[in-house]
Amino acid sequence: MGSTRAGRNCPTITSWVASVGRAGSDYEYEMIDLAKWPLPMDDEPGIPALGGYSQPHTIAWSEKIQQADGVIFVTPQFNWGYPAVLKNAIDHLYHEWRNKPVMIVTYGGHGGGRCGKQLRRVAVRLRMRVVPTSPALRLSDAVIREGAELRPERDFRQSAPQVKRAFSELADQLEGHESVLARMRRTWKAASAVFS
Repeated sequence: MGSTRAGRNCPTITSWVASVGRAGSDYEYEMIDLAKWPLPMDDEPGIPALGGYSQPHTIAWSEKIQQADGVIFVTPQFNWGYPAVLKNAIDHLYHEWRNKPVMIVTYGGHGGGRCGKQLRRVAVRLRMRVVPTSPALRLSDAVIREGAELRPERDFRQSAPQVKRAFSELADQLEGHESVLARMRRTWKAASAVFS
């Protein structure tokens, strides 16, 4: 969950995304709430690329990410970017992300496409294998500004096929069945993320 903001929609959206994944596969999904993983900014004496973490929370975070076969980032778009808490969680580590299959799901009033591009660029530079499809879920003004109830099955009905396609691409990577065309699409998206 890429947000720790008070009153956040991230737990509801993440639960819905996980339910879509569970409905289409036998994989186990664990929701990681960054609010429960306090990672102070820049408190490691060395840079993550060198490893050798000294802080217990960083060591625990490293172990958690190493255990995952793949990662799904579910994040809101804040001011056209993704939240600092998510960037900090990513930046606490380095080698743990390498070659990790990754799916990015963004949300916001505009769907979160711009923060998705930023996150893809960072993920590609860390050598994560980001699936080509990145669902961008639109929240209504009523949900954002008036605190209306978010009902994902209803509110994201049109986005559900895209979320399912992203899960299918993630499964193909996890199972080693990624087609040549899908690999080319992923490589092209990674290159465009780096050069855009």
